[in-house]
Amino acid sequence: METFQVHILAADKTFYEGPCESLVVPTSDGEQGILAHHSAMIAAIQPGLLRYQVPGQPARLAAISPGMVKVEKNDVLVLVDSVERPEEIDAVRAQREADQAMEALLQKKSRQEHQIAQATLARAVNRLRVKAIGPNN
Repeated sequence: METFQVHILAADKTFYEGPCESLVVPTSDGEQGILAHHSAMIAAIQPGLLRYQVPGQPARLAAISPGMVKVEKNDVLVLVDSVERPEEIDAVRAQREADQAMEALLQKKSRQEHQIAQATLARAVNRLRVKAIGPNN
């Protein structure tokens, strides 16, 4: 299978840079699959499950936060606030964050606090989902 170069970058670290056979990112229009020689595009990334295939290895998974993906000339750039492998996710902490966000949503707060709680809940639920899927799926 042909490959392309991918750069998966979080705000605080380089997550992966190198050859890739396929990449699936959650966008505002649904999951976007990318293969070698994909047409040029830019899309907003939603919190969700990132799947990528490194040559000669099983597919890898990661929980990602909002960001953007840019495809140009067989080179893909993924920029997100955070990205975590399933084994890096602390399920207890993520569940605690989800519970706190649910509690915040139930309280009458400002619109901004409500939106922050919604984003926190979405991130925590996504992390728990990726953790449950595990590193080998």
